[in-house]
Amino acid sequence: MSAPTRVIDQRERQARKARVAAFLGTAVEWYDFFIYGTAAAIAFGPVFFPNADAGTALLLSFATFWAGFLARPIGGIVFGHFGDRIGRKQTLVATLLIMGVSTFAIGLLPGADAIGVAAPILLVAFRALQGFAVGGEWGGAVLLASEAGAKSRAIRGGMFVQQGSPAGNILATAVFALVSLLPGDQFIAWGWRVPFLLSALLVIIGLVIRTRLEESEEFTRTQEQRAHVKVPIAELFRRHWKAVVAAVLASAIGIGMAYFISSFMLAYATSTLGVPRSVMLNVLLVVAIVQFVWQPLATRIAERVGTARFMTWTLVAQALLVFPMFWLVNTGDVVAITAGLGLSMIAGSGYYAVLAGFLAQAFPVEVRYTGVSFAYQASSTLIGGTTPLIAQAFLNSAGWGGVAGFNIALVVLTIVGVVGLAAITGFTAAKEREQRAADA
Repeated sequence: MSAPTRVIDQRERQARKARVAAFLGTAVEWYDFFIYGTAAAIAFGPVFFPNADAGTALLLSFATFWAGFLARPIGGIVFGHFGDRIGRKQTLVATLLIMGVSTFAIGLLPGADAIGVAAPILLVAFRALQGFAVGGEWGGAVLLASEAGAKSRAIRGGMFVQQGSPAGNILATAVFALVSLLPGDQFIAWGWRVPFLLSALLVIIGLVIRTRLEESEEFTRTQEQRAHVKVPIAELFRRHWKAVVAAVLASAIGIGMAYFISSFMLAYATSTLGVPRSVMLNVLLVVAIVQFVWQPLATRIAERVGTARFMTWTLVAQALLVFPMFWLVNTGDVVAITAGLGLSMIAGSGYYAVLAGFLAQAFPVEVRYTGVSFAYQASSTLIGGTTPLIAQAFLNSAGWGGVAGFNIALVVLTIVGVVGLAAITGFTAAKEREQRAADA
């Protein structure tokens, strides 16, 4: 075996290790984040807002859910700064520790009946810590996976991070499906806490993985050449503000749809349509598995036809499926609900699978952590975290048609962002083909 071949093989081995590590660590963090959304939909109302009526308690629960998103851009800026300055590995260890401690603390938090108004206040504080942690987590994991190996495989590398979302969702939904088998009073009394307490075990596993990571070659070269900038966020907005705005829009439905299905649709189906909680959780489990299986296939298709083009096609399909999805869900039939949500997920997760790698191509390495993190997390705050809250408000005031219209509007905003970012960065199908030829 020649020396260049050995170097390439070593680089690919390191790339596979980085991608798998990014996937596993991200799955743990998304598990923690998803169990909060599930608990907000079916448990937090009577535990933390026992004196409110059911509809108001649900709105308040979704409001605490948004608190995590308010903290996400702050986490993106803070961890992005240190990630661009000193490295991705250390920041990812810190984010996992913060996430683990705050999630475990929520599992131990007494309800409002025990400590009064302090209960929802502490809930919001721990939720904000979750958001702060995940604000720095996603961008760092994306860069570890997308910067590793050949540049033409950056989109595929980013997909491994996106797999962490359905994997964490599968874990969260499966655990909640089990504890939801408890009688209603026991579930509210202590059953909902089990998924939060189990997160401690997953965090330990994630920490073992994170401490064995290596920095990417691209970032290491930047450090050796002392090409980093002193204040990445200032450099980002001075030179790349157009890309930031486009990236915020391009992330909209990718973030919003995940919480629309896992939180709002869960609450809608169980409270409005009367679908049993355990049945609906099983439906969401099937939908998450569909996403997990489909995303790698979608990535391969995107590599062939062009990333931006593929994203636009799948987003158009998602917009066209919004009303059919609601028609199927509104039947109350389990098979129809699964089909409706599954079809919508296939369209949406095709775009979502390549979103991470697409965003990573938009910023130069010296501000990439900050750029990717801030854009994605700002979109989370403005759009993702508000999606269940706004959808519930539309449902209360205008019915499911208003919710469907809101959903379509998010998809249109996302298409504008994807097309705009591709134009700003010049990330075209032709450029992708040239990169593959150069790496061959």
